[in-house]
Amino acid sequence: MAKKQSQSSQVRIISGQWRGRKLPIHDAEGLRPTTDRIKETVFNWLMADVRGARVLDCFAGSGSLSFEALSRNAEFAQLLELDKKAAKQLQQNLTTLKCDNAKVNQGDSLSLLKQAPDKPFDLVFLDPPFRKNLLEPCIELLMQNQWLTNEALIYIELESDAAQLTVPESWRLLKQKVAGQVDSRLYFHQNS
Repeated sequence: MAKKQSQSSQVRIISGQWRGRKLPIHDAEGLRPTTDRIKETVFNWLMADVRGARVLDCFAGSGSLSFEALSRNAEFAQLLELDKKAAKQLQQNLTTLKCDNAKVNQGDSLSLLKQAPDKPFDLVFLDPPFRKNLLEPCIELLMQNQWLTNEALIYIELESDAAQLTVPESWRLLKQKVAGQVDSRLYFHQNS
């Protein structure tokens, strides 16, 4: 049992400048780090779009998706995380990586998204805790407060047995993969 615990309390960066690095994570309730297999699929989808992107991670948790994007030369990442200890661990991991082009905001994502950003984002990760009905309110705030650039990409992870997800008309589904309990989707946002 102890062995399983230590495996679940780390995330591994699978590619880029920090390839193979393992980072500790804070085990918080509802935290489900994206598996390496799903992460590999997602970053294959995003291969041509990460370099130079401004990344917003709305429910950062372990930071797995943001760290992967930063490792692959994203310009900047903003990580939003509710849990204080998880946010502190994210900051420590950025320090360990000597990463100065990312910022951790500790607080409720829905509250943080009520303000407009200084500059909109090219790539957004939405991987909230399951069964908390956070996706649609988060999507509404992203649109309402102009968090997205025109032609932004939005990656969403939701439970595979979830009811229908309503997204804005300006969002087009590019990719989707269901693996076990996880439904992974990539959307493209374009203003009309």
